[in-house]
Amino acid sequence: MTSKRTISEINERIDNGEANIYTAEEFKKLIKKGDTPDFEDVDVVTCGTCGVMSGTAAILNFIVSEPGEFIRAREVYMNGVPAYAGPCPNEWLGSVDVILHGTAHSIHDENYGGGFLLKDLLEGREVDVVVKSVDGKTIRNTITIDDITRGQIIGARMAFKNYTAFTNPNAEPVSSIFAAIPLEGNLRGLTFSGCGDLNPLQNDIPHNAIKEGRKVLLNGTVGYILGDGTRSSAEKPNLMLSGDLTKMDPYYIGGFKTGQGGEIYDTVAIPIPVLNEEIYNNLLITDDMIDLPVADIKGRHLPLDNTDYDKMWTGHDLRPQYDRNKCLSCEKCIVEEVCPTNAFVKGSLNIAHCYGCGMCANYCKNDAFDMNTGDVDLTINGADVNVPIICRQSDRLRANKLSLKLKKMIENREFEL
Repeated sequence: MTSKRTISEINERIDNGEANIYTAEEFKKLIKKGDTPDFEDVDVVTCGTCGVMSGTAAILNFIVSEPGEFIRAREVYMNGVPAYAGPCPNEWLGSVDVILHGTAHSIHDENYGGGFLLKDLLEGREVDVVVKSVDGKTIRNTITIDDITRGQIIGARMAFKNYTAFTNPNAEPVSSIFAAIPLEGNLRGLTFSGCGDLNPLQNDIPHNAIKEGRKVLLNGTVGYILGDGTRSSAEKPNLMLSGDLTKMDPYYIGGFKTGQGGEIYDTVAIPIPVLNEEIYNNLLITDDMIDLPVADIKGRHLPLDNTDYDKMWTGHDLRPQYDRNKCLSCEKCIVEEVCPTNAFVKGSLNIAHCYGCGMCANYCKNDAFDMNTGDVDLTINGADVNVPIICRQSDRLRANKLSLKLKKMIENREFEL
């Protein structure tokens, strides 16, 4: 007989302090140690992922002038980033409704975009706003997060079930959204995305527990699943999510520079109630069981070889160790140039802004950064090669932290399944 339980039964166990709740990291460690809890001993597993999620947009409303100063906005720029006016025209009100794309780039600097702008807002920084109206006026103002009367994130394609690794077998460097800077040729580096066995959709492949309308944590605050995301498929699922921007934690969202300009990263945690044995069995998957295709970054869909997430993450460091004594304050700092999140500025590492991508350790000429990001053995065009992992576009540390926050919220009955 197949064992089953309902969400109401699990919630009752949580209320009584009897529920066994694990983060995905805790649960997978037990599996790898050979101490896998039985079905009866697991009520909820909180799973998380953090990565570049290009489908992120924000819908914002804020006041830029006194009523009657202009008819309605035709163009809006926030720190030079275009924020598309509408859909509400707000005639003569002095306020604007805009849709800001996470992938939009500043007209002044393509490496500054929507992700960096939203982080700046959430960290309390002032943002310059320029409105060009349909009646030919230009309105200039400065706003902060406190001036946002309504702000909502809608992610059209989020929490995708891991992804693909890329390398460059070609002779010339290739610029791509899948590398922090143009990826050098002749197989000199590998970049990848995906949090492996922590990922919510990887742990609930048939969507037995992850359903439309269910609550999640999106960048640190409660959000909701709107349904499947754009380009979602059974093989490569992703979700459409939404949450209140103004309540989000800036630690979990931000900008990420790529070879094609600024992108945006988000962090998502989703609880998986263990309702039946099928859900439980799906949770038993570990990094070494999850295939990771390796593709030519120039072709993107041209398979070269296959590896797995165990080789990407196991035994590797999640953050760099910075030795200031080795920093020679170069006139042109390569780490400042390549750091995707601008965590390293003027000889100082802001660890709260660090994403653990590994670029600093792989590019610093003075070895001021110590970080084991690993390498992988591949067979490409019949030749065995060892390729260093030089850039991660996903962050397991943030994924783990948000999963742990979600676990504690459930235990404290601040988040009901």
